[in-house]
Amino acid sequence: MSQRCPHCHYARQPDDDAPDWQCPACTKAYAKAAAVPPPDGTHNARPRHSMGHQGGVGRWLLVLLAFGAALWFGRTLFPATAAPDGPAATGQPEVRLYATAWCGYCRLTRDFFAANGIQYVEHDIEQSSEALKEHRKLGGNGVPLIVVGDDVVKGWNEAALRRLLAPWLKG
Repeated sequence: MSQRCPHCHYARQPDDDAPDWQCPACTKAYAKAAAVPPPDGTHNARPRHSMGHQGGVGRWLLVLLAFGAALWFGRTLFPATAAPDGPAATGQPEVRLYATAWCGYCRLTRDFFAANGIQYVEHDIEQSSEALKEHRKLGGNGVPLIVVGDDVVKGWNEAALRRLLAPWLKG
């Protein structure tokens, strides 16, 4: 006598591995009024032969593919944040150069900063009235006027610059 599932109408076969109270195809318990209820914790047991049909490797590959696509396309949405450039990133104090385009000593100062990897902000006192006001406030009578942190260096003075910027000099 073969038994049919009331849910999926599967005809039970003699070689099915599911318990007698459970349908091997849909894994639902049969409704039997006179039968003993299934043991606790076993009402969702699945037969061994249907495991591959419920996901298995295919489902994991799909999840892995979706995760890989999210990483690949998400990298353009979240660009890597580079370390900030500038004096704050290296611990170097702020360096400001008040200069003119024609001054030879100003050119020496620029070359010194470039050769030693010193980051600075240049203000041309002939091009900016605001820069000229700042230059005069700092007591400048000529150029270059260099401000390193809170220290002011008037004129070209390599020894003073080396002393103030020693930890940050490359050369």
